[in-house]
Amino acid sequence: MSRAPVSSGDRAIGTVAIRWHGGSLELLDQRLLPDQEHWITLEGSAGVAQSIRNMVVRGAPAIGISAAYGVALAARHAGGGDWKAEIKQAIRELAASRPTAVNLFWALQKMEQVFSECHSLEEAVKRLSETAVQIHKDDLSANLAMADYALAHMDASKPFSVLTHCNTGALATGGYGTALGVIRRLHEKKLLKDVFADETRPWLQGSRLTAWELARDGIPVTLNADGAAASILAAGHVRWVIVGADRITANGDVANKIGTYSLAVLARHHKVGFMVVAPSSTVDMALASGKDIPIEEREGEELRQVRGVQIAPAGVKAFNPVFDVTPASLIDVIVTEKGVVSTPNLTGMSGLFS
Repeated sequence: MSRAPVSSGDRAIGTVAIRWHGGSLELLDQRLLPDQEHWITLEGSAGVAQSIRNMVVRGAPAIGISAAYGVALAARHAGGGDWKAEIKQAIRELAASRPTAVNLFWALQKMEQVFSECHSLEEAVKRLSETAVQIHKDDLSANLAMADYALAHMDASKPFSVLTHCNTGALATGGYGTALGVIRRLHEKKLLKDVFADETRPWLQGSRLTAWELARDGIPVTLNADGAAASILAAGHVRWVIVGADRITANGDVANKIGTYSLAVLARHHKVGFMVVAPSSTVDMALASGKDIPIEEREGEELRQVRGVQIAPAGVKAFNPVFDVTPASLIDVIVTEKGVVSTPNLTGMSGLFS
């Protein structure tokens, strides 16, 4: 499962969560896992935007890949009259689907640049499809490179345990994983004892998705409530906390799934390494620090209910930010496919991403 097939043509590229068929896009509905493996077929950009907004697809890299395919679909189904206006409108709709993950805007900017160079609808259909496929392939290659960089930095000589948060694996990326890709590589090298997976409230990406991925791949995983992380780290069971990112700013601050910040505080207190693994498309050097990152807040029903079952008093006030910001001062290392930034700050980030 971790290395799903990717073809060389633009009409048959598929990974664990995303399948491109040239004229349509299939997304694995991650809201239904692990109970059902249901694929949604999309033939237009509006459906892709809605799927991103409704979290059919999630994970910053997978969102960017899906949005790129959405632009390709917009070109393929443009009316032919004012086809440029139709594609521009599709890009705007896709950009409005979710605000925090910078990969979304990075992918759309790449697609928009290619689109601006097209002189005919036929050319746009061909080049936008090719570019989306390349974005998909490049993400998978970046995942594999990040795993190599991370292991070299860890300098591991004997097996150890790690703790992770949310889902950063094949479901969230082009097919291997960011933080979970590092964990896969540790397992491949027989350097992994166990993975402690935070359940990750309120969408339970850890229990529904990470545990599902790892169990299917035969990787040892122990599911824990988010609130148990402190006790696990205090017991000395974990050498590294490894997480992904949805946006990384110029000074090394990181926005990631809500609960990441508290993990970083716990890791520093317990002298456990804290590693962030994300592709360079997640780095936003235009933002000076984490305080500039727009943090998405979602409906309170996601806290008051679980799959439609009420677990809190109806109408009780709820605070539901999807992400929090971990300051660079609590991060030991940021790993991208371009290399590693240790004890991240503006100087280190600028050296790798200027």
